[in-house]
Amino acid sequence: MNQDSFGRIVLDDTEIMELLYTGFNIDNVNVMPSKEIELYNKYTEIINNSAFSLKEPVNVESIEEFDKINQQAWFMPEEYKELDIRELLLAKTNSDPERKRVINELNVYEVRGLLNLLRFLVYLIDTMRENKIVWGVGRGSSVASYVLYLIGVHRVDSLKYNLEFDEFLN
Repeated sequence: MNQDSFGRIVLDDTEIMELLYTGFNIDNVNVMPSKEIELYNKYTEIINNSAFSLKEPVNVESIEEFDKINQQAWFMPEEYKELDIRELLLAKTNSDPERKRVINELNVYEVRGLLNLLRFLVYLIDTMRENKIVWGVGRGSSVASYVLYLIGVHRVDSLKYNLEFDEFLN
């Protein structure tokens, strides 16, 4: 097996055929481009079974583009994809210092392209609560993020303990 520069596993003809014969689910498998793969995909189209077609890796130029493509592939219900994360978090604040901290942190998350990650974390936490799945109280520098506290990722109030958000960014 080979990996590309982004760590994705890319299989050749022989490897992919071995997986197909063993019944392995190939939905998210990337394959090296070849005439055999093109022929295989042509026949899956002819028999009207494109669910089993093979995908060549998407050509990406940067880690930012790679991250954006992967974020679009996350399973997340539409209601969470369209969630106004600012409105949700600001509604959870009770004072001006809390609102100021949330706004400052959200601006940093936005500049770094992480608002979808926050939406996904809201979905993840909601799902864990609904299914009574237990998770930790928080650890490491993530406890310095007041936004993550409001979402429920951890239970450490960074404002109460004067934890600077910069600690999380390091």
